[in-house]
Amino acid sequence: MNIQNICCIGAGYVGGPTMAVIALKCPHIRITVVDINEARINAWNNDDLNKLPVFEPGLDNIVKETRGRNLFFSTDVDKAIDEAEMVFISVNTPTKTYGKGKGMAADLKYIELCARQIARVAKQDKIIVEKSTLPVRTASAIKSILDNTGNNVAFQILSNPEFLAEGTAVKDLLNPDRVLIGGDTTPEGEKAIQVLVDIYANWVPKERIITTNVWSSELSKLTANAFLAQRVSSINAMSELCEKTGADVNEVSKAIGMDSRIGPKFLKASVGFGGSCFQKDILNLVYIAKSYGLNEVADYWEQVILMNEHQKQRFSDNIVKTLYNTVSGKKIAFLGWAFKKDTNDTRESAAIRVADNLLNEQAEIAVFDPKVVEERIYADLEFLDTRSIQENRKLLKVKKDPYEACENAHAIAVLTEWDEFKTYDWNKIYKSMQKPAFIFDGRGILNKTDLENIGFVYYKIGTGN
Repeated sequence: MNIQNICCIGAGYVGGPTMAVIALKCPHIRITVVDINEARINAWNNDDLNKLPVFEPGLDNIVKETRGRNLFFSTDVDKAIDEAEMVFISVNTPTKTYGKGKGMAADLKYIELCARQIARVAKQDKIIVEKSTLPVRTASAIKSILDNTGNNVAFQILSNPEFLAEGTAVKDLLNPDRVLIGGDTTPEGEKAIQVLVDIYANWVPKERIITTNVWSSELSKLTANAFLAQRVSSINAMSELCEKTGADVNEVSKAIGMDSRIGPKFLKASVGFGGSCFQKDILNLVYIAKSYGLNEVADYWEQVILMNEHQKQRFSDNIVKTLYNTVSGKKIAFLGWAFKKDTNDTRESAAIRVADNLLNEQAEIAVFDPKVVEERIYADLEFLDTRSIQENRKLLKVKKDPYEACENAHAIAVLTEWDEFKTYDWNKIYKSMQKPAFIFDGRGILNKTDLENIGFVYYKIGTGN
């Protein structure tokens, strides 16, 4: 099959950047990214590249080069599906909030809606590519819908999970560790796999393109995220022990990371992991294990989530305890709301849970984040449904200036590892704060000695006092 047109359903954090890079590297292919969210599509088409709905370093330049040439953003989903030989499904697969599997299983309603729309529109053979993170054996459900509700069109389903880290997504797409493609082991399936291999081979060395059966591909994505999250929870568990014993978790991390069998990545102690994937995928893995009666397997992976929640809780508890067991009426400045630096994504951000805990104690919070907009911050709190919208907006204020956020604060909590936080005039901040002035560095990015010399009382995750 000769691929001249690609359609990607879903213009979010995965679909947008992935299609932009494919458009850059495959100028001979016309790519249309579609979404029913008109505001999101308008943002992708905005002349001001600073207003793209996804912030990733380098993405604006790629969109500038490709948009209008062979990269297009549209709300006309049917037209894009009809014209494409290959359709990527890159829609959200959130954790279910209702019914069987509530709180653990992936909600596949958007995937099914995509499959039914493709089946209704398609008039010629198509390759369907799962780009969303999905539970194992989802491909069979998609194929069943396509084969039984379509127009006698032949479909091949491929699994091509993304392994992007937000904040470095463009770099990861341009120079991936590996590209994983799973498909049927039939001759038709192998031909479809090769078509997608040939697209990636325009810039990815062929030895980095792995092909498997579709089930292995689907499960590999969940497994990769589970292993990465497990490392974060493991080092965070040790951070608490370090604080009690007087050890330094950074020194421990460095020592074990130099072991070639372990390696240094994802061994940075913090207030906890966030993002759209880790928690959702582990909960999905737990649900799958339980559905097969593998309770010990489920319990093992669920502990990774429990440890992550514990880390957020003890961070906020430590703020309350240190501030003389009450934060009622006290101003706490939050530096950072995004779940990590170099992204405006806040999904499952540690800052949300820490804020919620402190608001329960009647703290007054001032938030500054260089990339997260005010309405996103309030929406994150409102989603928890812990208190009224009015109370959230009364107790938490969003500031556009970090110095204003810190003025008259009793304490500062560093929740995101933005590099700019290291460059602030901390003497100026200290003078504007209530005394004693506390800093709770949940990311371990600031210089303890310098801040203590200024006069701050400084706490860093994983360091004994």
